[in-house]
Amino acid sequence: MTGITRAAGGNCVEEDETVTRSGPPRWTYRTLLCQLGPLRPALCLAPEGRSTVFRSRPVVATAAIAVLGIAGAATAAVAVHPEFLPGVSAYEATHAAGSFTAAAKADATTPPATPRAHCGPGSLPETGRQGRVPLADYTNGRAAKGYLCNTKQMGHIGSTGGFKTFRYVDRTGRVCAFYDGTLLFPTSVFHNEETPGVHVLDMSDPSRPIETDRLVTPAMNSPHESLVLNAKRGLLAAGMGSPATAPGIVDIYDVSNDCRHPVLQSSTPLGILGHEGAFSPDGRTLWISTTAGPGVTAIDVSNPRLPSIVWRSTDYTFHGMHLNDTGTRLYGADLGMHGLTILDVSQIQRRVANPAVKLVSFTTWPNVSIPQNSIPVTIKGHKYLVEFDEYARNATSYNASDPVGAARMINIDNERKPRVVGNMRLEVNQPSARASDQQNDPGAQYGVQGYAAHYCAVPRQVDPKIVACSFILSGLRIFNIEDPAHPREVAYFNKPAPNTLPLTSGSYAMSQPSFDLPHHEVWFADGDSGFYSVKLTNGAWPHGL
Repeated sequence: MTGITRAAGGNCVEEDETVTRSGPPRWTYRTLLCQLGPLRPALCLAPEGRSTVFRSRPVVATAAIAVLGIAGAATAAVAVHPEFLPGVSAYEATHAAGSFTAAAKADATTPPATPRAHCGPGSLPETGRQGRVPLADYTNGRAAKGYLCNTKQMGHIGSTGGFKTFRYVDRTGRVCAFYDGTLLFPTSVFHNEETPGVHVLDMSDPSRPIETDRLVTPAMNSPHESLVLNAKRGLLAAGMGSPATAPGIVDIYDVSNDCRHPVLQSSTPLGILGHEGAFSPDGRTLWISTTAGPGVTAIDVSNPRLPSIVWRSTDYTFHGMHLNDTGTRLYGADLGMHGLTILDVSQIQRRVANPAVKLVSFTTWPNVSIPQNSIPVTIKGHKYLVEFDEYARNATSYNASDPVGAARMINIDNERKPRVVGNMRLEVNQPSARASDQQNDPGAQYGVQGYAAHYCAVPRQVDPKIVACSFILSGLRIFNIEDPAHPREVAYFNKPAPNTLPLTSGSYAMSQPSFDLPHHEVWFADGDSGFYSVKLTNGAWPHGL
């Protein structure tokens, strides 16, 4: 699909000019915190401007600590029904179908499901439709055995999971994993009294993960989707977030010397409001976004002990973000326009005073749901984005006709005119399946779960060959993308939780996976059952990777 270049208000702009978006009134600290009802803190800060540029200088963490109560106010009721939490209600409202300006004009044709995997010896295949765990399988005990196709569980630890997993090798050769342990702070305590925080694992033996530390500073207790790792510099960071947003306290740890015991470098309120995060490839810039209203912040972390804001804008409402290999292009999952926005952030990367950010292009696709993030890759010399949407289009109620965005391959050889060339989706994501008795499966009708995608990851950015995606109720799915126009499923791993309290929902595979290349493994976390190391078998791991 051809990219659309325009401001949020609909006015066309020149592609090389700096864009100031028009549209609905901006959410500020004051208006946002007041929207959170009984969870709002006493501190309301002054309204922020449309776009503010901060000169690079240290900023001291002060009064923002007063807003920490927003993350700790969840009660026991939300363990079973997290939608009761005002923050989640705000999330559903801000992520629900609202203004699909460009997408609404497109032909709402659903792409076909990706060809399903052929399961080899040792597999425990799904019993019916691709990606489905039917209610009958819970009743007869089949779901308790799990669903494995060309995969083998090698290791497991914990009883909860969150949104990110990372593999890291420190300068001494130690291998570690990091993963956040909760989908919604602090409901992990209802899973075998699991405590919150970011889990640190010694993965010297992937079949025997050993927890060596737990990071419990504010942002690490409730990072939501913001946990990020820059392997080049050995920095692990997060901005305090929630399903809607939270005070963006930013915690930065050094993991380079001994990854088993990260060392806190700083904890500051520089994220403003938090939800998602990204690192520039050189590890000098940390990006934090919010989703309950416009807000993107670029933080200079050249000195992780003295971070400082270099750019702040309320012109964009981005979900996840990634940057190209030079840090000069930002790929934003645009919740304001519902699609993909590419920004030229060269001046921020070069630390130009009062940097200008330019719009390169915007594009969308007919079956867009809620854009989550995208990953830049190069395949056979051509540039692509692996883009993935979360949930169905409307997170507030179940309608079989609501599109499930799933995942896709977007060609960006011409970054001014991105175009979708291939899709990755399951049979359960199709409208006809959503209209069937599948909707009675545990978790299928829950707006922030269901049969849908959430996060994807690649083993490397040049010729990655495969992509691993968390498809929530359908578990971990592996697709071969050597032919970007024709992805194919090659493996899956799904361990549904029992259909009992505290969460009567089956799998909650939401995390961004990571790869252990030497062992041909994929690591991921399920919100209902913890961290897994999974080996690909029967030739699912491609040659040359």
